[in-house]
Amino acid sequence: MKKKLLSAILCSAMAVSALTGCGGAADDGGAAQTPAAEPAAEEEASAEEAAAEEAPAAADGEEVTLTVLAGQSTTDAGIEDMIDAALAEKYPNITLEWECTGWDGEFHPKMQQYMQSGLPDIIIGKAQDVATYASQGLLGEIDAVYLDRGLDAARENVTIDGKTYGLVYNALYQGVYYNKTMFAENGWSVPTTQEELQAIVDDCNAKGIVPFASHMVDTWSIGNVTMQFMMNDVFNNTPDWGDQFRDGKVSFSEDKAAQTAYSYNKLIFDNTYPETFSTEQTDCDARMVLGEAAMKVSGSWSIQNFLDIDENFDFGIFPFPNQTGDSKLIFEPNIAIMTSAETEHQDAVNCVLDVLSGDKELAVEILDFTKTAPMLKDVVPTFPNPSQADIDAYASKGMIVDVTLGNNQLVWGGFQEENAADIAAYLQGDISFEECLSASDARVGSSSAQ
Repeated sequence: MKKKLLSAILCSAMAVSALTGCGGAADDGGAAQTPAAEPAAEEEASAEEAAAEEAPAAADGEEVTLTVLAGQSTTDAGIEDMIDAALAEKYPNITLEWECTGWDGEFHPKMQQYMQSGLPDIIIGKAQDVATYASQGLLGEIDAVYLDRGLDAARENVTIDGKTYGLVYNALYQGVYYNKTMFAENGWSVPTTQEELQAIVDDCNAKGIVPFASHMVDTWSIGNVTMQFMMNDVFNNTPDWGDQFRDGKVSFSEDKAAQTAYSYNKLIFDNTYPETFSTEQTDCDARMVLGEAAMKVSGSWSIQNFLDIDENFDFGIFPFPNQTGDSKLIFEPNIAIMTSAETEHQDAVNCVLDVLSGDKELAVEILDFTKTAPMLKDVVPTFPNPSQADIDAYASKGMIVDVTLGNNQLVWGGFQEENAADIAAYLQGDISFEECLSASDARVGSSSAQ
């Protein structure tokens, strides 16, 4: 793992200092004032000129309405109201016209529609979407003024040919959430191998405990956990597996590691609720909190539900064990703000980027609401996160991997999403495992953003 990424994770995960704010008049586009002697005239003029250069020209202009397409994760519904309020306070002449959709199902079809008629001024998706749409010349480059307010590693997977097309706002962690109290009461240690995990599963079944909470009614959940499995059993050993897949060097039908990753879904299906294909996420998370299941393969989006149900729920997180016993916790850059290359209101768009990258109170409000990690500098969320100690421990050992590696090689829309539907069909007995693998191979042409 790159040192920059580890540095970003440590900065995101460890709350080592109090928030300092944007500093003086930096919040309103002016130069910070020094409480000592008045500066020399030329210094004062220089500071004013610098502030004028940074302040978007639309700050005091005529009223502008910007269109926004927001592909939201399950945690995100409602943050648009927070953004509207912060924008109105600083730039009251700018209004956002929101179209919010689910990222997993509606976002990409909407993007395809807008590609025919013209994109919205602002697009909010995930970091992995940058590779899909920037490569087609659809996105505008993000100004360094706003990028510099983010962690260095936030640029890594949204930069193409030296140009950065996304402002990465927050991040998720993915792995196996576990009930710490239940683990302690039953003498279970965090597993690092498949054998150790199976021992916990067997003990759960012997004691009448459901091993895994799961909501397979959501194909996005199947797709997500499958990529988790692929990261540690496939990409962990073959970082360019997706490229080799398109070159015809590997396939799902022949590669044992890829088949193993798919088969883990059967392990969960055989050890979860019989009604998993009719159980919604909120009900699933509630059962986990109420002690009806020991573990859940998931991501940070579950924390919101966990703490809404019981603010004292004690949970941790560990990587789903792979075949070689060296799994890493998964890190996913999540909300990414992109802009249309053809917007007619670039100055107003820059005002929005200014608020999103510079308003730290807004950032903390959003992070506390979504229960996610920051990708902006000097921003520390305040929500309690019992799994933070585990995240810090894996980060300190270099045991965290960015899932963008896999998502950029095997894209969601058109590939992972469809694979997940086939896995669901296999688990329900509608198709064979071999047919499921063959279906993935048949859609190789849609596996890449290019």
